[in-house]
Parts: sequence; C-alpha cells; structure tokens
Amino acid sequence: MPAATPPDTPLIPEAPLTPEAFAALTGADERALADLEIYRARLEDWNQRMNLVGPATLPAFWSRHALDSAQLLPLAPEALTWADLGTGAGLPGVVLAILSRNRPGFHVHLVESMAKRCRFLEAVTEELGLPATVHNDRAEALDLSVDIVTSRACAPLVRLLGYARPYFRRGAGALFLKGQDVVAEIEDATRSWDFEVDILPSLSDDRGRILRIRSSGRAPRR
Repeated sequence: MPAATPPDTPLIPEAPLTPEAFAALTGADERALADLEIYRARLEDWNQRMNLVGPATLPAFWSRHALDSAQLLPLAPEALTWADLGTGAGLPGVVLAILSRNRPGFHVHLVESMAKRCRFLEAVTEELGLPATVHNDRAEALDLSVDIVTSRACAPLVRLLGYARPYFRRGAGALFLKGQDVVAEIEDATRSWDFEVDILPSLSDDRGRILRIRSSGRAPRR
C-alpha cells in the first residue's frame, strides 16, 4: 500500500503568488527570477500560436507552473541528472534547469514527441543558455541514464510507468506530479506494475500530489 508521508512545508498565501514570494519559498536568486520571467513571457507569446498550457493558468504562472515545478528539487537534493517525460511546455524541466543552472553537472533532458513543442523548447533553452537537452522522441525509445525521471500531465500512471521503465532499469528514481485522482491512478497501475510509492502533498495546490517512486517492474501474474 502507498504510504502518505507529508513533510513539514511552508504555508502558501491565498493571494496570487508574486515573484518575491516565490523567491522566499524556493531561494531563487535574481538571475533565476529574471530567467523565469523571460520563460513566462515566451510561454505567453507562443501559447497564442500553439497549445502549450491552458491560457487561464498563465496569470497564476508563479504558483501553478513555477512553484509546482520547483517543489521537486528539495525532494531529490543530490540528483544532478533529470529526464522530464512528455515535457510539453517544459514543465517541470525548464524550471528545474533555471533554478539549478549554477550546480556543476546539473542537466535536464526534455523529452517531447511533438516537434512543434520541441521548437519552443529549443528556442527557450537556447535563449536562456540552460543546462538542458531537447529530445524530439518518445520517452521509452531513448537510452538515457539519469538520477530522476519526472513528469507532469503526461499520462495516467499505468502508462507513465511503462514510459519510465527503461529509466528505472538504469537506476533512476521518479517524482511524478499528479492531481486529485491520484489514488485511483495508483490502484489502476498496481494491476499491471509492482512498485513502491510515497504520496507527498503539493506546495502549489492542496488538491495535487507528488508520487515518489523508487522501483517498478511488471506485476506478478495472479
């Protein structure tokens, strides 16, 4: 059974999160805030031409997107290499790269199968000079060894574990951002996969959850 292990976390103000409040919560420096603002502006611009994120979420960028992504870093403080599967607009991967660019050896692999989204990712990572590589491919087709595999709004857990299985085989752990239906997703996934999972609360949304998965393999036949 999954274990609920909520850590001690700061309270998030009910008013829209400001860049200053985001910095206080995450320790982001001035350069990171400036890079995140550029990312937010590019996201808003490109979103008018393609579906990257829901337009209604952009006014809440600092909580809905920036903090939602940034909260993963303290959960894997030693991890230097990350793979963000089905990254879409670069969430959480671009945010992780912005916040960790000064850490020697830090690198994020942004994995996205849609070419037009990869064009956006390449433009943003090049403009900001981020420690990130864009892969226009399916997650399960790549031969990557990383410390952590992550994903947000990519697929139901039962499918996501299949995408991530090659990374687990090479020793990766996982941090998956999930919504309020997470318990049903876990129950469904246990019919096909054998895995250990902790359910952690989200800092950015009290309905959200983070799944920390340490291993995954095919479930034994019953």
